[in-house]
Amino acid sequence: MFLGIELGSTRIKAVVIDAQHNVLDSASYEWENKLVEGLWSYDLDEAWAGMRACVAGLKIPLKDIAAMGVSGMMHGYLPFDAAGQQLVPFRTWRNTNASPAAQQLSDLLGFAMPRRWSISHLVQAALNEEPHLPQVDFITTLAGYVHWQLTGEKVLGAGEASGVFPLNAAGDDYHAGMLATVNAQGYVKHDLRQLLPRVLQAGQPAGVLSKSGAARLGLPAGIALCPPEGDAATGMVATNAVTPCSGNVSAGTSMFAMVVLNQLIPPISGIDIVATPAGKPVAMVHCNNGTSDIDAWMNVFTQLTGEDKSALYARLYAAALQGEPNCGGVLNHNFVAAEPMLGVTDCSPRLSRTQGANFTLPNLMRAMLFSTMAGLSVGLEKLAQQGVQLARITGHGGLFKSPGPQQLMAAAFGVPVSVMQSAGEGGAWGMALLASYFMQRAPRESLVDYLEQRVFTQQETLTLQPNEIDCQGFAQFMGNYMAKL
Repeated sequence: MFLGIELGSTRIKAVVIDAQHNVLDSASYEWENKLVEGLWSYDLDEAWAGMRACVAGLKIPLKDIAAMGVSGMMHGYLPFDAAGQQLVPFRTWRNTNASPAAQQLSDLLGFAMPRRWSISHLVQAALNEEPHLPQVDFITTLAGYVHWQLTGEKVLGAGEASGVFPLNAAGDDYHAGMLATVNAQGYVKHDLRQLLPRVLQAGQPAGVLSKSGAARLGLPAGIALCPPEGDAATGMVATNAVTPCSGNVSAGTSMFAMVVLNQLIPPISGIDIVATPAGKPVAMVHCNNGTSDIDAWMNVFTQLTGEDKSALYARLYAAALQGEPNCGGVLNHNFVAAEPMLGVTDCSPRLSRTQGANFTLPNLMRAMLFSTMAGLSVGLEKLAQQGVQLARITGHGGLFKSPGPQQLMAAAFGVPVSVMQSAGEGGAWGMALLASYFMQRAPRESLVDYLEQRVFTQQETLTLQPNEIDCQGFAQFMGNYMAKL
């Protein structure tokens, strides 16, 4: 059996699969980010408590786990000193304070450097002359930190590493020329290569669960671990979106679309170039704002109705399909956090409507769902202008447990949207698949072949085509949405 643990933005989840990739058991723990010293953060003690709770919630015999892997929210900043002590609270992907550093790096490297990336956070700390900087001996991501504590290995999977610092063309190491260029600026006293985790591709060994690591989770020691990954990479795996021209959308606190490229493209503002777990180039359209605003409204509706939250989500998402194509003049801007894709720095969600709008529940829910897709649609249009072809999108995450969001996303992006039966299992299932690939693959069997020939041949998939009337309605909604901005 194979265990995948993912530390997502709203849930920590564990999934166990068998050798045929069927889900045997799962458990989850809810947590939320908090503002710490003005920056979005998660408490690492709660991360361990959540993972222990997930493992304790599994009913399968833990001694039968052959391999496991850990994934987490991509990017962010976790610095440690030579003694392994954490120097500042975890700074997550959601923070936008590293804009000056990202701009400097973009100009320096000729690479569209996002402010979420770990290197941007490190350079911003240098620009700010933060007192912890001289003590930094190692920086990593959330998944890299957990893996390090479990195994003693300071490594990252290629997908996760590609959001720390740009990778080389082979996708098996950091870009040497860019490393040298940044080193020459003297932002930190160490060579960056010494500070960053080592890069591993999918299928490579990444250590075993130590006695101390096993004790932290309540697992038997000696379990083999595959390279730790980010939630973007596990989303690609969980949706079989690892081949060129395929893409996936992950829907959670953030929303991001991944489009696997045939070849590298010129730098585009707001578009990240990252990698699959096998190191192949991917264009990433990332929006800081996803379902948080909808979740807040659902809490209000639950207080009113007393209805089970899962049933309420399903009912209201279905209602959105009954709304007018353009939402009847109802607008929603879901900016719980700043939104770089749209140039928004004002973090205040706003519900509004035009004079004479038809303010109904279906139109309200449709506007809420369309607002989660607005930023992504802008980014995908930028890619289309560069000739990037997208044949299909596969959705994953809790948003896709109901067909309403899937149908509206097909209209927003103008391409078929598929959802697999396993969509609700999300990245933890994708991480378990990477653990199974590491243990069960044949010599030289690629990740693409393993997923297509061994995993997804039996997956039930629902594909919805774009509806022309809905497409026109989304275009009208976006016209009002951008004008309101």
